[in-house]
Amino acid sequence: MECLATPLPLGESQLADYRRNGFLRVSDALDGEFLNQLRQHCIKLVRSLDDAARRERFRNDYTETQRSAFVDALKISATDDTTAQSDTYRQAFTQVTNLWRHDGLIETVVRSPRLAAMAAALLGADGVRVYHDQALFKEAGGGLTPWHVDQFYWPLAGERTLTLWIPLQAVSADMGPLAFAPGSQLMAQQGIAGQLAIGDESEARLAQLLEGKPVAESPFSLGEVSFHNGWTCHRAGPNSTDTTRAAFTIIYMASDARMIAPQHRNHALDAALWLPGVAPGEVAASALNPLVYGS
Repeated sequence: MECLATPLPLGESQLADYRRNGFLRVSDALDGEFLNQLRQHCIKLVRSLDDAARRERFRNDYTETQRSAFVDALKISATDDTTAQSDTYRQAFTQVTNLWRHDGLIETVVRSPRLAAMAAALLGADGVRVYHDQALFKEAGGGLTPWHVDQFYWPLAGERTLTLWIPLQAVSADMGPLAFAPGSQLMAQQGIAGQLAIGDESEARLAQLLEGKPVAESPFSLGEVSFHNGWTCHRAGPNSTDTTRAAFTIIYMASDARMIAPQHRNHALDAALWLPGVAPGEVAASALNPLVYGS
């Protein structure tokens, strides 16, 4: 697993591209043979997690008080439109989170010095913590992923957050590669783009907002990854092939990132689930947010 530990420094032009565009694609970031191994681990773990197993993970990962806080937030959110995800989005994915807590190989990826160092450089941070990871499987025939902004969901101050997207196979144009709106991070933080939950409405309204603007969308080769700012507008097309498009993502935040008071129900859910025990104004450093690079 040398590809996880050996440094892969980013050049000044790459850092500048990220700051300007809100995303960066990095070729040959990971070894293809290793990604095939990671794919099998993710598939095995995701397929094994039936409802009973998910409940058991929930009991093991959280204290009784933390579980209660999450359940309370979930009950409140049931009547709140901002938490509703459209059929379009639900049909796009099989989604499982925090796999690093349950698989040694996946934990090694999440703690990878190579990946975390790149994230820190892009964020301009002395160190980075993990917000959470997730496996995203777009099954054969899976629908589009609507335009959206990740940080809508995260009760974190500022803009030093990003998502690393690791395709676990080459992604052709008809498998639905991730697509980005260059520079959209500059408008999303203050505009309507940052106020929409993912779904049919975000797809329609952001498509209208971005009409006539460039979209960066092209296939991913095996070993190529992408990083995108928490405020960058992005989407993915449907998977029209007969093969599952498997991806693994890691959400990083600057090591000194602080939690904010939840501004809507999605924030409350995320705070309860991913930042247990952290209070508004405190550094987002619960037991579920390990420091994986720097200080």
